[in-house]
Amino acid sequence: MIEFIIAILIGILAGTLTGLCPGIHINLVGALLVSSLAFFLEFTSPTNLIIFIVAMGITHTFIDFIPSIFLGAPEEDTVLSILPGHELLKHGHGYQAIYLSTLGSFIAIIIILILTPIFIVILPNIENLIKIAIPFLLIFSSALLIFQEKKKMSAIIVFLLSGFLGLAVLNSQVSNPLLPMLSGLFGISSLIISIKTKTQIPPQIIEKPKIKLKNLKKPIIAALLFSPLCSIFPAIGSGQAATLGASFIKLSKKAFLVLVGATNTIFLGLSFIVLYSLGKSRSGMAANISQILNTNLNPHILLIIIITIILTGILCFYWTLFLARRFSKIISHVNYQMLSFAIIIIVTIIVFLISGFFGLFILAVSSCVGVYGVLSGSRRINLMGCLLIPTILYYVL
Repeated sequence: MIEFIIAILIGILAGTLTGLCPGIHINLVGALLVSSLAFFLEFTSPTNLIIFIVAMGITHTFIDFIPSIFLGAPEEDTVLSILPGHELLKHGHGYQAIYLSTLGSFIAIIIILILTPIFIVILPNIENLIKIAIPFLLIFSSALLIFQEKKKMSAIIVFLLSGFLGLAVLNSQVSNPLLPMLSGLFGISSLIISIKTKTQIPPQIIEKPKIKLKNLKKPIIAALLFSPLCSIFPAIGSGQAATLGASFIKLSKKAFLVLVGATNTIFLGLSFIVLYSLGKSRSGMAANISQILNTNLNPHILLIIIITIILTGILCFYWTLFLARRFSKIISHVNYQMLSFAIIIIVTIIVFLISGFFGLFILAVSSCVGVYGVLSGSRRINLMGCLLIPTILYYVL
């Protein structure tokens, strides 16, 4: 029991680090852990490592909205929070934006519990249907995202450019190809843009948003209907699920932040259930667990994962709000440019150590594509073409 609690607490600390530091993703920590698995197994058990990974991942989905909203440095899962989040930030209500996304993540824990038995019973029976539907749904979701853009041609160019990049990188011989590609597209490029714009953050007012229970119905319904898609179908991320939900259900800006927070956490939580039901990894964290076990999940490990999700979610609701309050008080005094430079250097070193010189080349090219995606005026969600196009071609050809 003590080891269980310690593993959760260490996971929360690690998830806090990855959540607060743009460019340092949980997949990076997971890759480092798996690559050093023999070393860690000398000190602890595989079960404790799994608890650590789950706690870190869930914590990350709560906390990664803080740099996204306050610093304008999102990851692919939080990029949609920038526009409504910054509108609140510019009026001194950044804490409200964090509160709304955190509330969405907390609601997601409940939704995960509701959907878990459904996934366990239904998914194995419709696996073949899912395989048939995957390319059509991916094509539909990609077309819908592009159709909603004001600058459709720019969106198409960014989507295809990132898609060709994904095809080249995923078919290369580089070690851990997703690390340099996604770090460049969504991490380093964000930091470069943030350094260039030199955003000044106004003093913040720390108060809870006024949101009634009835106003939560629409984002909860949207999360229930569309979030499972990103867990079942490969290459559909939480950002696409949130966009699809907002496309079919009209939401206010505050409700949209709740939805983005919910889809972010649901995607990760349900990826563990999909790993149990289908033996498929729909997230980097699920893939890490699969590598640690080197076999399918059993009911005992699944129960431990579910308990970890619940406890971590409860703790992180209060922990994230505490950090948001502290962040609101000090953020205007932080030298974000120096922080960004430091993170770029750290990520570059890690990429070199894991993926070598060719990894650095991929990181540089991906960063350029990511910067172009921002400067083109299209939404950064179109950069997910790096995964969507290779996946579509894999199932079609």
